Amino acid sequence: MRGRYPSLSDVSYSFGPGKLTPAVKAIMIANVAVFVLTFFARNDIIRLLGLKPAALFSDFAIWQLVTYMFVHASVSHIFFNMLTLWFVGVELERTWGTRYFTKYYFACGIGAGLTQVFLGILPFAFANQFFNPSTVGASGAIFGLLMAFALYFPTRTFLVFFVFPVQARYFVMILGAMSLLFSLGGGSGIAHTAHLGGLLSGYLYLKGKRLNVISEIQYRYLKWRINRMRKKFDVYSGGRRDDYDRRVH
Repeated sequence: MRGRYPSLSDVSYSFGPGKLTPAVKAIMIANVAVFVLTFFARNDIIRLLGLKPAALFSDFAIWQLVTYMFVHASVSHIFFNMLTLWFVGVELERTWGTRYFTKYYFACGIGAGLTQVFLGILPFAFANQFFNPSTVGASGAIFGLLMAFALYFPTRTFLVFFVFPVQARYFVMILGAMSLLFSLGGGSGIAHTAHLGGLLSGYLYLKGKRLNVISEIQYRYLKWRINRMRKKFDVYSGGRRDDYDRRVH
């Protein structure tokens, strides 16, 4: 019996990781909604929701460490951020679950924002370029997702410019090196230091015991209590059978 070879009609093609997962979908909707608002009140939105270290201290605008991630400056800015979120975020959320993915995403975004704040309060002349301007965009959190993707799927291939295949681990190394190089150059109008902050925050979250400080404190406290109980019930090595004074007590 002659075998049947598949025809072109039998072959299906897919683009991207598939259907949106809950957290990725919610983040995308929030980003698009805020972006639409910027058309009507651009300056007000950036002033209120963008991350400005000066406002963080003068007005205690602590919410900006979160809200700045949902503000974007242009169509290309939000397009490429959301495209990358879809490419790597969907698979990470499927791997981790929605709750852990959401915590990780915001940890990277807040870590990237804190990087800008830290650089802005340094007692050097260059700190002014971080302290007074507003930082906007989800790029810091997105870079954190790229770091996680490279650690979990290091040999997965990215098509750079949809043409050049590069493994995820090398792709993230290249992005990190470029961000470091551009941040040292300065003056580009892009928060490359926030990108580095997102990469570092993601790495520390995943490799540094996931920053589980509370569990570490609980462990240390339990160990201290066990050692304290042992002192109350000291154990001594036994002697002869009739040597009751040296028995365990």
